Parts: sequence; structure tokens; C-alpha cells
Amino acid sequence: MNTEFAQVFELTLSEKLQLLEDLWDSIAQVPEQIPVLDWQKEELAKRKAAYLQNPNSGSSWEAVKDRIRNGEHSA
Repeated sequence: MNTEFAQVFELTLSEKLQLLEDLWDSIAQVPEQIPVLDWQKEELAKRKAAYLQNPNSGSSWEAVKDRIRNGEHSA
């Protein structure tokens, strides 16, 4: 364990969650610094091509949220 950050492990669960949220927020402020790997770019290009071939093949975000909320885990 890195002793420099040992105090983090003494935080309450609520404090740890807040710290995580604060860290993610700070990362989101500089999206240009987040690396996108070649395999990720290739996967995005593949998915975009599939979508452009058949735009109706996917689900809307609302439909996905509804399935999750209703405990449905498959499309």
C-alpha cells in the first residue's frame, strides 16, 4: 500500500464515494487528455459502420434504461 494515500482507506464509505466522484469530475474536465487506444477507435468505427448499415438495429437509451430498471438483461 502506498503510505502517501493511507488516509484514504480510513475514510467512511460515503467519503470514499464522494472522493471517487470528485476524481471522475476532475478527469472529465480534461477529456482531451484521456487516451483513446487504437483498438477502441477500431471498435467505435466498426459499431458506427454497423449502425449506418442498419440504423434501426439498436435500442434507444430510454429503452435500455427501462430494460435495466425492469431487470431485463438481454436485448
